[in-house]
Amino acid sequence: MHLIPYGKQYLDKSDYNAVVKSLKEHRITEGKYVKSFEKILSKKLRVKYGLSCNSGTSAIFMALVGLGIKKNDTIIVPSINFLSIVNVSNLLNLKIYLADVDENTGQMTPESLVNCIKENKIKKVHTVVTMYLGGSCENNIEFYKLKKKLDFYILEDACHALGTSYNSKNRMHYIGSCKHSDVCCFSFHPLKSITTGEGGFITTNKKKIINKALLARSHGIMKSNKHWKYDLIFSSLNFRLSDINAALGISQIKKLNFFVKKRKEVFKKYKNFFKDFKEKVHLPKYDKKINSCNHLFIINLNLKKIGINKDKIIKKFRNKKIILQYHYIPFFKYSFLKNKIKNFNDDFLGAKKYYKSAISLPIFVNLRDGDFERIKKSFRDILV
Repeated sequence: MHLIPYGKQYLDKSDYNAVVKSLKEHRITEGKYVKSFEKILSKKLRVKYGLSCNSGTSAIFMALVGLGIKKNDTIIVPSINFLSIVNVSNLLNLKIYLADVDENTGQMTPESLVNCIKENKIKKVHTVVTMYLGGSCENNIEFYKLKKKLDFYILEDACHALGTSYNSKNRMHYIGSCKHSDVCCFSFHPLKSITTGEGGFITTNKKKIINKALLARSHGIMKSNKHWKYDLIFSSLNFRLSDINAALGISQIKKLNFFVKKRKEVFKKYKNFFKDFKEKVHLPKYDKKINSCNHLFIINLNLKKIGINKDKIIKKFRNKKIILQYHYIPFFKYSFLKNKIKNFNDDFLGAKKYYKSAISLPIFVNLRDGDFERIKKSFRDILV
């Protein structure tokens, strides 16, 4: 019996050929493939500026530098997310506050953001990070309205959301167009919408942001027109993407619509299957104006009805070589962060409920019908 992972990259002959071709170039870093990849993806997302880098974490770092954030500035993040955002914020010596999430979607809400500001008596917020867990950009327009009212920057953590679009005033916009944010970050980890092996990307319509982020990508160095002459503007690291990775990205982006289509097909199959178990499995209700890329399929379990806790369910599936996943462990569960987060406590009721009941199921482009049947049978054994 073979392993069914919760996610998996999709590579074909065109991807292999693109990588091999890039290896034959005179330059395999800071060359033509990186520039081409940035141009192609920016055009697809209909945004003015796009900048590649070597990971989604690097993208978040570069984006915050681009926003001009400084030591002791305040950043508000969802209480559930991957660790990248708090790690970067700690490295930049920011004041980190957590906002609760919706127990249904796992995403921060406008109400929880306002509550965070009021309850902690925050006088000035520099940046709010919206994270589109699973691919759906819930409340992104409402957050933008709050930005206008309360005067803060919005950084969209869209590492799950490449290919997602949403309706605003009868027009569809891609996440990454930055129509309702200041800057947006993507990840090209192998399990994301497309992959460059490892990689990341930031988008913005503001030249000032992209110029600072560009410096942050390469040591904080500003090059002059003279060969090998440059100046150090501020200290940073090397976050550059190689041309080899970019060549793979160019090949992958051509297949993005196909990838999203296949994920939607799997997503629909799951929804149809779980209709028969409404008392024991709750499916998150997403905004119908959003056309999600369906990066994840997440269910909320009614553990009282099922009579078994989440850890035991995950273990049972692993014994059958089917990998279910947590997305994610709340930040207040990490003892290391106790003195790093200003409002570190376990009073985040939405996050606690979501974490207790939410599980991610395998979803990827080339999930085979036979594997899907194995997953269904394993759930029937638990739910019936």
